[in-house]
Order: sequence, then C-alpha cells, then structure tokens
Amino acid sequence: MIYLPLQNLDPTTSTIEYCCTTAEKLVEEQRKFDAVIALEVIEHVADAAEFCKSLSALTAHEGATVVSTINRSMRSYATAIVAAEYLLQWLPKGTHQWSSFLTPEELTKILKCAGVDVKEMAGFVYNPLTGRWSLLDDISVNFIAYGTKEK
Repeated sequence: MIYLPLQNLDPTTSTIEYCCTTAEKLVEEQRKFDAVIALEVIEHVADAAEFCKSLSALTAHEGATVVSTINRSMRSYATAIVAAEYLLQWLPKGTHQWSSFLTPEELTKILKCAGVDVKEMAGFVYNPLTGRWSLLDDISVNFIAYGTKEK
C-alpha cells in the first residue's frame, strides 16, 4: 500500500487508494472497478491473454477497459527499441522485446476472448520538444484501445 500525505490534496481525489499489487491478486480479492486501465504493461507480462482475462474480471458490468501498448511493426522496432533504448537511451537496453509487442488485431482478439468489446482505438506519440503526448490516427507504433465489458 502506498500512503500519501493528505494535506494539499484535492478533496475529490484525496480518497484514492494506491496499491502495489497485481491484477491477478485483485481478481482473487474479487475486486470490481468501473474502469480498468493498463498503460504500457501488457508487452511486459508473461501471458497477454491471461492478463486480459484478469482485466476483464476486474471490470464491472458495462465498465471500461483501456489498454495501451506498442504495435509489433518495423516502425515500432526502429522507434521503441533502437531509438528509445539504444540511441536516445531513454530506457534501459532490453526493456522491450519486439516479439512481446501486439498488433492491434491481436489485442482486439485477445480482449474479445476475455469478454471485452473494443469500441475505439487510437495511436499516440510523444513530442520530446514539448514534452507532451498527442493522440493520432496512426497506430503503427504506440496505440491505445478502449473497450467495454460484454454482457
């Protein structure tokens, strides 16, 4: 459990509970959430399908599941591995394994099998000059998927 000092916190967010845990552990505890968000995680798990089943189990009926990851494309290899890890050294070498990246079609299928219907998908890109992320239509490198728990 992570505890933060309550002074100077926004009253609408001061009751947030921060936990250092796993999706699987939360499933064991039978927790449910209106929104389950896994950003830049799925490419690091041992079994993406089982991980998505856990995300689905944590999502309340008609709740939202959001997953972002890196597409398995030549462009993503060049930017997320060669550029980010080796040239720019933004990340430690070996952080990503290209074979662990998922295509948008693969993620959609895995989520569907887990009971999550993907409703929308978008790409996103980081601008190092502004320090900001932007959404775009290009899903060839980073992308994010939004879906809802099926009935």
